[in-house]
Order: sequence, then C-alpha cells, then structure tokens
Amino acid sequence: MPPLPLPRPDGTVERYVPGPASPYPSRHEGGFVRTVYAAAHVVADPRATADPWQVPVVDWDATLAFRRHLWGLGFMIAEAMDTSQRGMGLDWAGAKELIRRSLAEARTVPGADLACGAGADQLDPADTHSLGDVIAAYEEQLSHVEACGGRAILMASRALCRVARSRDDYLAVYGRLIAGAQDKVILHWLGPMFDPQLAGYWGSDDVETAMATVLELIEAHASKVDGIKISLLEAAHEERMRARLPAGVKMYTGDDFNYADLIEGDGRHVSHGLLGIFDPIAPAAAAALDRLAAGDSAGYHAILDPTVPLSRRIFEAPTQFYKAGVVLLAWLNGFQGHFRMVGGMESARGLLHYADVFRLADRAGLLVDPELAAHRMRQLCAVNGVE
Repeated sequence: MPPLPLPRPDGTVERYVPGPASPYPSRHEGGFVRTVYAAAHVVADPRATADPWQVPVVDWDATLAFRRHLWGLGFMIAEAMDTSQRGMGLDWAGAKELIRRSLAEARTVPGADLACGAGADQLDPADTHSLGDVIAAYEEQLSHVEACGGRAILMASRALCRVARSRDDYLAVYGRLIAGAQDKVILHWLGPMFDPQLAGYWGSDDVETAMATVLELIEAHASKVDGIKISLLEAAHEERMRARLPAGVKMYTGDDFNYADLIEGDGRHVSHGLLGIFDPIAPAAAAALDRLAAGDSAGYHAILDPTVPLSRRIFEAPTQFYKAGVVLLAWLNGFQGHFRMVGGMESARGLLHYADVFRLADRAGLLVDPELAAHRMRQLCAVNGVE
C-alpha cells in the first residue's frame, strides 16, 4: 500500500507504512484464569442525529454487534460505564435503554454475561441538596438494572461527591444500596483524573484515608460485594488495597497504565480486570490471558506489554477524553462505518494524538485489516489538512 502521511509534533509529515495484520483470533473458546470485564463504547448514528451535542442518537445495531464481538472473545461486559460516555454525551435515558437492550441481547448469546452501571447521573449535581436525593436516584437505576435481569456496578456519583460532608455519609449511602441490592455488587472508585468532579470521593483527598473508608464499607458488607474496581492510575495504591480485601472479594483493576503487571499479580495477590482498554485490545488480551493460564509469563507479556504504550497514550491527560481513542480504533478496525461520537466527543483529541494511536496500535499488532485502517486514517488526515 502507499505510505500513509502521519503528522509529527515538529510539523513534519511522516510517510508511514503499517505492518502486518493482527495475528490474534477474533473468537475465543473457554474461560480465563482471571475474571475480565471489557467496558464497551457506544456507536453514534450520525445520519439520524439532527443536533449531536444536545440530542445524540445511538446506532443500536452497531452498538450491540460490538458487544457480540467482545462476548465472542470470552469477555464479560461492563455496560453503561464511562467508556460508553456515561455522563459525557450519554444521559440516563440513553443509558437506561442501553442497559435494557444489552441485557436482552445477552440472553440470545450463549455464555454472554455483563454487569451494568447504576449511578445517580439523572441528577444535576448543582441542584442536588440531600443524601436522600442521591439514594433515590441510585435506587431508581439499581431497580431498572435488576428489573431487566442484571446485576449492578455501583458507579461513583458526582452528586454524592457534592453533597456528602463526611466519610459517614458515603458509608450510609453505600451501605443502604448494598443491603438493598438483590445480588452482589461491584463498587467503583473512579479517580479525579477520569472525572475532576469526583475529587475527594469517599470523604478525603488523601488516598490512604479514602481507602480506609472503602475497606470499612467492604468489610461490613463482604457477603454482598463481588469486588471493587479502582481507577487511580497508580499501581501501588491498588496493590496495597487488594492485599487488604476480605477473602472472596475481588480487586478489579481499572488501571489503564499498569494492567499487565497488576493482572499477572505479585505472587501473592492478583487483580482481575474491568477496563476500558479491553474494548480495543480484546483479541490481544484474550491471547495473553491464555498464555497466563498456561504459566507462560514471558508469552503473556510479549503479547500484552506492547499494548501498554497505546493505552497510556489513549488515557493521557485529560484522561476523561480517552473514549475518543477507543472509538477511533473501532472505526479503523471496521466495527463501525464512521468516526463520530455522541456529543461530538471525537473533537476532544487532536490529529497528533490520533496519529500516535494509529502507530501504537499497529506496533501492538491490533490492526485487523491494515489496508482498511490506513485508508480510513488517510481520510481523517485529509479532513484535517494533512495529505
């Protein structure tokens, strides 16, 4: 294929030739040695959207087809999470429909499994004044998930962060929600690098103090907590916390910088996975997990380590815009016919960022059809004045 013009930070243009197609299978048989959830994105429908910032429209067929792709690779799905632009383009009405449709779709796919995000994002944090309002919002969403036959991931709440005055407020709200849930729940500690409005969650800006509060909560309700996902992008925090979890409660890494080492573990403790980066790297991650199950640490790292530079670039600050890189790769790999996102979020990153995502995905062996990917990347470059 002809060289692809990719911009460099110094203003020059590189003539880039992609490598071979991804060697990883698109299907996987059997289970994994870790419990792994892929937080999946949603596909916009630009042809049906009259006002993309205010009234985004989801392409349900393409959105559900991508979930079948992830199920086919053996992953469970973390549905209606921040990767699906929850709170950044996808409102509660959209998330509610996504949860309903995904749970219905899962019943048609043998072995398919998922857990769904339940939060309080139908509230405007600026107009939320009481813990009661937050509890009612959470319970509305939890009730919807359970009525559709699902189980919940209790998402971090901007409204709760705004109205809570102490650690005791978090313990009271979460204690009530966990006790009232029909099934075990997964807790979600999302750091301010992912959402600045969550600074001080669990009642403190100090990680150790916040961690002590979460552990107290988990210990008090261990029989109803499947695990906790923490997304702090600091491996040491996760390692300290997972060593202190009660028996039977899983640590789900949400660390898109250090997931390879954390999932492998330190010989005593391991992390499971609930990751947005699993959305674009699922074939490689499935192959790597097979190597891990076989006791082949070198083979595991040989596959997964090259994906880490890509993930670090996608999740670079401002981290909350990482969804754009995830959707770019879905487009490049042919899972959707366009690079448009709900809320116009594709504009959150620049062409230099996207060029690096392309290069790093190629080096990690993630381009399913390099010729198609190069053709589409060439189109993106041309629209941005690089030809």
